[in-house]
Amino acid sequence: MQTVNLSDNEWKLMNLLWADAPRTITELVYQLKEDTGWSKHTVISMLSRLEAKGAVRHEEGARAKQFYPAIDPEGTKIRETQSFLERLYNGSLGLMLNTLVQEREISKEEIDELYAILKKAEEEQP
Repeated sequence: MQTVNLSDNEWKLMNLLWADAPRTITELVYQLKEDTGWSKHTVISMLSRLEAKGAVRHEEGARAKQFYPAIDPEGTKIRETQSFLERLYNGSLGLMLNTLVQEREISKEEIDELYAILKKAEEEQP
């Protein structure tokens, strides 16, 4: 499985491709313009960088290149989460959760969701 590190801006473009591929440069520029203000040149440069990383591929369409994601979103998110946890919290999920809880109010719904996630994880332990 290929490991690809994505910048914050590359995540924006990849999320669009994962949600609905293929997309043309024109479609990507239109969808990213309001949120990012990126020009066509910026999107082309980013697509070139992503192709070089192996994250994106393209096919020649009748009128324009069609861009597709070349990496799996779930695997990419898992690897990015593991990398984040290792870099910032020395791999400690407990330390990360403690930091999040201390730094902001956590809602009852979020607490219930965390309990449900942990209960499911506990039940799935061998």
